[in-house]
Amino acid sequence: MTLRVTQNILNQNLLFNLLRTNKTMDQLQEQVSSGRKINKPSDNPVTAVRGMFYRSSLNEIDQYKRNADDGLSWMTSTDEALDEVTSVLQRVRELTIQGKNGTNSETDRNAIAEEISQLKEHLGEISNSQIAGKYIFAGTDVKTPPYSSATKEFTNANNEKLELVVGQNNTVQINVKGIDVFNNDGAGGIFKVLSDIETDFRSPNPGSTDHLAQLDGQMDNLLRHRSELGARMNRMELSISRIDGLEVSTTRLLSGEEDVDMAEVITNLKAQENVQRAALSVGARIIQPSLVDFLR
Repeated sequence: MTLRVTQNILNQNLLFNLLRTNKTMDQLQEQVSSGRKINKPSDNPVTAVRGMFYRSSLNEIDQYKRNADDGLSWMTSTDEALDEVTSVLQRVRELTIQGKNGTNSETDRNAIAEEISQLKEHLGEISNSQIAGKYIFAGTDVKTPPYSSATKEFTNANNEKLELVVGQNNTVQINVKGIDVFNNDGAGGIFKVLSDIETDFRSPNPGSTDHLAQLDGQMDNLLRHRSELGARMNRMELSISRIDGLEVSTTRLLSGEEDVDMAEVITNLKAQENVQRAALSVGARIIQPSLVDFLR
């Protein structure tokens, strides 16, 4: 039995193919205008899910990056402050050696004591260093000044770490605990040592305390904490480098899923336009002429 192809079948097939071509052209034109392979999940659900995963990963990476940058800024500020503390202790040591000279008059000793007093005041200012309104030597109690200008003492006893997440299962401590630097002996620390030295130089009968040994002990403690901080800064810089690389690779994967090959899409669009023109031209011959056409 032979299937009879009617004029109605020809017309329906023509319209069906034209609609399919128009739909393809619409998709290609949308890709050209947006620069993306898919513009709604229904275009390609699998690609859409992968794209959402990569975008979520990029948001996570961006947060890690901000954390790492903030952490490195905090640690840099801390290292600069500790460098100032080192300079203060070195100057106090020089003055202490100078003051031990037996040829110094009472006026000379008082002048040395006064400079040490000013250095101690500066040390208090350093211990109250801030970044973005937060005290860097206050542990987790970042809103309270760790050094009291009224009592001239380091009053903060917070012994907590400040940590930032800079990757999956990667947490880095960014702070140096102020109590470990400025009051490491629990009896006044650096400020007590400087106060004792000042008192001795103001006294006509100085004590026999070995202040140089005390200063050297404080200096060794300070250098140890600076060394640990430097190691953590190196680790943070490595984390930043790793995050940057992860961001580049994830962006490349996302681009591979979502971005179109513009040259390929334009070529396909031109091909579809040619197909449509050919279909319309052929369709004009397929559609049966009307009675009006015969009467012309």
